[in-house]
Amino acid sequence: MNSEPAQGMDAVLLAHRAQLVRFLESHGAGDAAEDLFQELWMRVTQRPSGPVANPLAYLYRAANNLMVDRYRAERQARVRDHAWTEARGAVEDMAPEPTAEQTLIAREELRRMDAALSALGDRVARCFRMFRLDGTPQKRIAAELGVSLSTVEADLRRAYAALLAVRRQSDDA
Repeated sequence: MNSEPAQGMDAVLLAHRAQLVRFLESHGAGDAAEDLFQELWMRVTQRPSGPVANPLAYLYRAANNLMVDRYRAERQARVRDHAWTEARGAVEDMAPEPTAEQTLIAREELRRMDAALSALGDRVARCFRMFRLDGTPQKRIAAELGVSLSTVEADLRRAYAALLAVRRQSDDA
């Protein structure tokens, strides 16, 4: 039986847990600090690594990298959502009742958008619907679909690009 993991990074993580959680909180994790600490634990203990000269510094660096990854993902989501909102145009507070012609046009556009999503494949369409229609967080989508978070983000980008192309075709017509 190998006792090194209990004496290696696991021991350092346990001994400095409170400090690492405070570090994550102070760097913007807020209430998610505990979840990020668990993610840090999983990353560090599941990756084979050689000896580390300064394990605590290594853990702080890994925690900082987690925060950078989180910031980038949030920024990318904000940019994507902003682009989606811009593509859809500003929605007025009180829109007038649509005419029969407008209703038919909207239904046709919806049919084209649905076809564009379906053409991208089941996973991309499901990912988009879970995120945009059901409000499911991207991490949960990744877990449910058995893919990485970056795959979910890539699928959403593909879906948004396809829908934007349909929207532009409608605007050009």
